Amino acid sequence: MTAASGWTHRHRDVSGGWLRPTVFGAVDGLVTNAALIAGVGGSGVEVHAIVLTGLAGLVAGAFSMGTGEYVSVTNQNELVAAEVALEADMLQRFPQEELAELVERFQSYGADLDTAQRMADAVSHDPAQALQIHTRDELGVDPQDLPSPVLAGAASFVAFSLGAILPLIPYLLGVASLIPSLAISCVALFAGGAVVGRLTGRPMLHSGLRQLALGAVSVAVTYAVGHLIGTSVA
Repeated sequence: MTAASGWTHRHRDVSGGWLRPTVFGAVDGLVTNAALIAGVGGSGVEVHAIVLTGLAGLVAGAFSMGTGEYVSVTNQNELVAAEVALEADMLQRFPQEELAELVERFQSYGADLDTAQRMADAVSHDPAQALQIHTRDELGVDPQDLPSPVLAGAASFVAFSLGAILPLIPYLLGVASLIPSLAISCVALFAGGAVVGRLTGRPMLHSGLRQLALGAVSVAVTYAVGHLIGTSVA
């Protein structure tokens, strides 16, 4: 069937340029601050200390996630740029050897020798296209479609902040109880996992329950540690 007869399909974004730091940032912010609040709250300290801990965790974690993601993507892009420069140098110095590589690669895709040779010749006539195909094949990335460090860092920073603020909402509204904070965290963990499942094509219920279970373990362990330390100190 052709596109004119109605056949078409679309793929999800698998590059991870925005999805990975956003999802990781939001989930990390939620789990980190929920666990911090549970740990401090379980020790029996005043509400003021819980709020201060939550806000400090939000600010510190958001900057850590944002700068870490920015540096990580920047370093990765710089590594790719260095390898692309090396490949460009090889294309200039050893054009026949690089042409032979293309022929072998096209043959590995199923083309016969004559077809592979003609395809390699056609590609090699355009230096920019030849460089793009060589780097995409050998490095597994498209040098023209690299993720933005600023976008990745900003997405991670904002997502962490949004996730981390959720467990604090009851305290900021004057509700001096750990139960509403944990309830909001549980709902958000399940909802976040379900959204990720929707984006990745996985069953939403399974993804939501998995995220909820993993987050609950972290919160429960931190609460237990805080409670034990608070009891022993008291």
